[in-house]
Amino acid sequence: MIFVNDLAGASSQIVPAWMRHYQGKSGMTFVDLVFPAFLFVVGMSIPFALGSRLTQGESLWKTLAHVAVRTFSLLTVGIIMVNGTPSSEEMGWSGTWWSVLMYCSAILAFSTVSLPRPTNPAAGLGQARRLVFLALRVIGLVGLIWLALTFRGHNGERIVSFDPFSIRTSWYGILGLIGWAYLVGSLVFLAFRVRRTALLGCQALLLCLYPAARTGIFKDFWLGQYVGIGDTLGALPSIAVGGMLLSTILLTPDTATSASRVRFTLLFAAGCAAGAGLLTGLYGINKNSATPAWCLWACAITAALWLLFHWAANMQRVSWVVRPFVIAGENVLLAYLLSGMLPSLIDLAHLGDFYGHLAGPYLGCAIARSAGCGVAVLAVTAGLNRLGFRLKL
Repeated sequence: MIFVNDLAGASSQIVPAWMRHYQGKSGMTFVDLVFPAFLFVVGMSIPFALGSRLTQGESLWKTLAHVAVRTFSLLTVGIIMVNGTPSSEEMGWSGTWWSVLMYCSAILAFSTVSLPRPTNPAAGLGQARRLVFLALRVIGLVGLIWLALTFRGHNGERIVSFDPFSIRTSWYGILGLIGWAYLVGSLVFLAFRVRRTALLGCQALLLCLYPAARTGIFKDFWLGQYVGIGDTLGALPSIAVGGMLLSTILLTPDTATSASRVRFTLLFAAGCAAGAGLLTGLYGINKNSATPAWCLWACAITAALWLLFHWAANMQRVSWVVRPFVIAGENVLLAYLLSGMLPSLIDLAHLGDFYGHLAGPYLGCAIARSAGCGVAVLAVTAGLNRLGFRLKL
């Protein structure tokens, strides 16, 4: 995601169409696979994350509260991010600094700090850790609230208005869409756990919400005034549920062998691809509209890629192949927020023209710049992780 977002900032005369989001009515490029692959992996993680809580004896209500808090957190940051950089003229101070402070506040609001343990731990060390952890989060949360209230768009738009009360959600942003998909996927898992038939049925039903919404059936439904039922609560969560369905092969005894896992994954990918092919003529393949065919193609391709990495990491034990991805995936939220803050930091350092020139005049220059950007952000993330700084919703 860091790579394709940075590459999108290069000139369209340098970067070919197949390396950008598809612009036509029906079709997709590899760039259009990044976001749904993230949703798919979120779904794959749910049975492990929530399953471990339930296995350890946590009550269902406490688990639901955890899901609600995490969803609210993702929606909050997503809404603030999607409104973009505010107007310096309308606010009376730098919109670029607002953006930097917003990302810093989001990082602090969800931070956890693991201080090194001394050889002879002092009696109050545990309390000190908790105080540091709490202080950082309070600073971050207060900062986010203040920044949301002070935001002014180029036409005076506000994120939060009080007369009458409203929140400018737009399309909720990437993190917001992930939040909705996580909520729906978590509720599905808590209802059916690792029962594959039920999960497959839920994936199909969620996809059915898309054509149902197109008929106008939810036109007067109150929830439809706040969130898209066919796409945001239907099609996109279906991708997460698809990932959840695939991850059950790592948890059930009937798929304990490598052969059974390979067979299931190939059949799953083939089924999703067949469904995508059958539905393409109905609404086309379109990321922005989250059409069912796009969702199913995303599930099929991501499942095939997962099988490739599973084969390398667990069946062939080629650890050096997957180790960079393991490091990159240890704290993706922190990396995503740092990458979002990077353009504002470049502007503050007055390096915008210099950074822009790095992407030209050839495609290789643009690819090198974007790859370097990704490596640099992940290196900073890994360094912060080693120092004990992580994000946890």
